[in-house]
Amino acid sequence: MFDKLKEKLGGFKKVLGGAIEEKEQEAIKAGHVKPEVSIKKEAPESAKPSETVKAPEKAGIFDKLKAAVLEQEFIIEEKSVKDHLWELEMALLESDVALPVAEKIVEAVKAELVGTRRKIGSDTGNIVETALRQAILKVISVDSFDFDGFVKKSNKPVSIVFVGVNGTGKTTTIAKMAERFKEQGYSVVIAAGDTFRAGAIEQIERHADALGIKLIKHQEGADPAAVVYDAIQFAKAKHKDIVLADTAGRMHTNINLMDQLKKVCRVNDPDLIIFVDEAVAGNDAVERAKLFNSAVAFNGSILTKQDADAKGGAAISIAYTTGKPVLFLGVGQSYKDLIKFDPNWLLDRLFE
Repeated sequence: MFDKLKEKLGGFKKVLGGAIEEKEQEAIKAGHVKPEVSIKKEAPESAKPSETVKAPEKAGIFDKLKAAVLEQEFIIEEKSVKDHLWELEMALLESDVALPVAEKIVEAVKAELVGTRRKIGSDTGNIVETALRQAILKVISVDSFDFDGFVKKSNKPVSIVFVGVNGTGKTTTIAKMAERFKEQGYSVVIAAGDTFRAGAIEQIERHADALGIKLIKHQEGADPAAVVYDAIQFAKAKHKDIVLADTAGRMHTNINLMDQLKKVCRVNDPDLIIFVDEAVAGNDAVERAKLFNSAVAFNGSILTKQDADAKGGAAISIAYTTGKPVLFLGVGQSYKDLIKFDPNWLLDRLFE
């Protein structure tokens, strides 16, 4: 997971760290850093005025000289990192980080490093890593949203509609979310709102049966808005906590299906709308998320197949591009293979 991006960031950290060390040594040699050592000789109290004070041992002088050098500072100049920042941008793009996001990260790294004073002898690898972590954190920490806190505090039932293109694992993700809610002690109802795709109702029904969860369904071709409405009304009547509504996968270019999706949300006014796509889709997922968000504003996204994505660009890019947080990552085939997304969790894996 994130192996390719991790490798590229590690390479950048090593190369730029080495470049900064070279500039540090050049600054010392050029005299831009001039350590000053003051060694004061004091006679012991018992010494007579006529006695000569012995010079300090050479080892003591060298230790003080070394300490003085380490207390000096040098400035990281733009010309010393410019070429490497360009390499960083290319590395991010090759890892499926969207262009605006890559540019934002590079600018943030530049702002963190250029013109700053650093102590001679500082760990340059740590300096670069800190700059990278802070830069990436800025782009993935948009609109922080406490999903579990929201569900806990909201009036029940909490209705959640899942949207996205077809074939991205939306139905399986709903089953995983149902399992997660059950483990937290919530009662769950699933709405089979994908009445468009042949076999979709049977697919979600198999998941509901496996999990022991009530499914509300109509016949194929029925109005999905009505299916979701009936599920919400059932949940209210039976005092259920959560309604998870499936919808037909669709491309943003399919005007009829997009209008249908807008109707589902307009009629039922869900508490949350969640966009689902594949992490392995990279920039395609980012672009689709942006277009879906403009048509039906969602509250957050879930990325499936994250365990198969070595690049990791989608996880970094979607939040910044849409202004909505990544909520969960699908990392396997079982119902329990869903993890809550946390920016620091991602950073720890990129720099472990």
